[in-house]
Amino acid sequence: MSLTDILSPDGILPSLKVNTKKQALQELAERAGLVSGLSSREVFDALLQRERLGSTGVGNGIAIPHGKLAKCAKIFGIFARLERPIDFEALDGQPVDLIFLLIAPEAAGADHLKALASIARVLRDPAVTQKLRATRATPALYSVLTQSPSSNAA
Repeated sequence: MSLTDILSPDGILPSLKVNTKKQALQELAERAGLVSGLSSREVFDALLQRERLGSTGVGNGIAIPHGKLAKCAKIFGIFARLERPIDFEALDGQPVDLIFLLIAPEAAGADHLKALASIARVLRDPAVTQKLRATRATPALYSVLTQSPSSNAA
């Protein structure tokens, strides 16, 4: 699954200013609501429910919060580059500055896992995360996130 399938330029927050994990999730849920037409409150509640199971801060300054909603028609994502890193209770204890939110229909099953794997694969590449941290323009962030993995090596 390509990130172009789940992310659109209007789903990118290039310099989000937040101070806490909860605030970050609220802002991401707001944008998810605008992009998808879903209730931002329902998105936020789904994210909080998932975070109670364990932090989605995966390490190296990256978090991939995700949730499933019955009213969601298709898998989609929201990407945020934070102005300042925040504590996200990440597995490695490091603050987070890159967040990729993923929302999927309740019945998405394997497609939800494929989308998570695609996001993790892209964000695991140090060249990609370095570019994301150095970029502040939405079109450039979208381009870095959606280019094919082989072109990231260049």
